[in-house]
Amino acid sequence: MRSPGRDAITDDPQAGYGRPPKRTRPRTKDRPSYGDAVSAQVVAVDRGRYHCLLDSSVRTVVATKARSLGRTGVIVGDRVRLVGDTSGDEGTLARVVVVDERGTVLRRTADDDDPFERPIVANADQLAIVTALADPPPRPGMIDRVLVAAYDGGLGPLLMLTKADLATPDPLTAIYEPLGVLTLVLEPGCDLDPLRALLAGHRTVLVGHSGVGKSTLVNELIPGAGRATGDVNDVTGRGRHTSTSAVALELPEPGGWIIDTPGVRSFGLSHVTVDSIVAAFPDLDALTDDCPRGCLHDSQAIECAFDEAVTDGRLAPERLESFRRMERAWMTPEH
Repeated sequence: MRSPGRDAITDDPQAGYGRPPKRTRPRTKDRPSYGDAVSAQVVAVDRGRYHCLLDSSVRTVVATKARSLGRTGVIVGDRVRLVGDTSGDEGTLARVVVVDERGTVLRRTADDDDPFERPIVANADQLAIVTALADPPPRPGMIDRVLVAAYDGGLGPLLMLTKADLATPDPLTAIYEPLGVLTLVLEPGCDLDPLRALLAGHRTVLVGHSGVGKSTLVNELIPGAGRATGDVNDVTGRGRHTSTSAVALELPEPGGWIIDTPGVRSFGLSHVTVDSIVAAFPDLDALTDDCPRGCLHDSQAIECAFDEAVTDGRLAPERLESFRRMERAWMTPEH
């Protein structure tokens, strides 16, 4: 039965909500060009509102997502184009009408059985894994999993070890040195200039458990940032969530951006493939041509070219073991 038009007279109060008559459909498939749209980057997302920093000024504009974008997601770090009221005045709203192609995307899934990727941050080029050496204790398995996500997303990894006044960093630095991961050891009151040098000119995502000191670092690097900090629970050894959403903040001289993310307690990797991990290591990737088809390059792999390369001295055994430990963290379901 054909649905009546919206103006039809009927005793059925729901009848007017059927499919609209054909004459109401658009007569053209042409879409607006948005030539007058202004460029901006998304610096925060809060309950369907996108806080965007305009390229043309230091003004921040609050925007909604245009219906024309459909299910296209908008995340912190996205380059977007806006129309509407871009004055930034209180109570005004612009509209995000275009999301530019992303250079990089950091993703995670809720757990290893979740088939749906959840993009976290776009267009970053560096990922800093912030880990406390004590209170809460470090979890190398989590570090390995975040490293996998960094390599998969095309971000260069940086390991930041905090609270060095409470424990030695030597065990962790020994684990990650063979992978070539940049490592910086920090303690309260230390000189942050080496850290500023590593962040300068980069868009760096900060990832780590609650209570490891991410927000404290942000407040020290950016005076006035006002990121909330929390304590570690004496019973569980876990930190209290203080940041509830990602936010991008511009660093003072020598410059750069950091994206502070909420503390994580799990990092699902169901979207990652072994090929994307290996591709992040040029020396290992070059060896895969000699591997049998479908080789997973783990310690159980038969005739893996990595083992042969260790035997004939082309590959350091410590580097292979570090790689396989990281790979095991990815292949082992997270609980």
